[in-house]
Amino acid sequence: MQETPTELMLKGYGLTTAEIFYRMPDYRNVLNTFVWQEYDLAPDHPRLFRFIEFWQDEIEGPLHSIRYTHRKMLSSGEWRNVVGEITYH
Repeated sequence: MQETPTELMLKGYGLTTAEIFYRMPDYRNVLNTFVWQEYDLAPDHPRLFRFIEFWQDEIEGPLHSIRYTHRKMLSSGEWRNVVGEITYH
């Protein structure tokens, strides 16, 4: 069973976004970009590095560079359970 984004954030995960620049297989002088986004743990980023290893093993376009950012959107101290909701018209 896969965890929801909220469950991952409560466990300390943050949203990691990577912009991957790679060379086209048939045209080595042409750079293309690919955007990858996943919940990951900083500072080690195991999911990002697993994806980079997959890319190097399985995809023909050689990597040129990678630019990434990480944003921890929620921590366990910031979350609280709301029991009710009031709707105001």
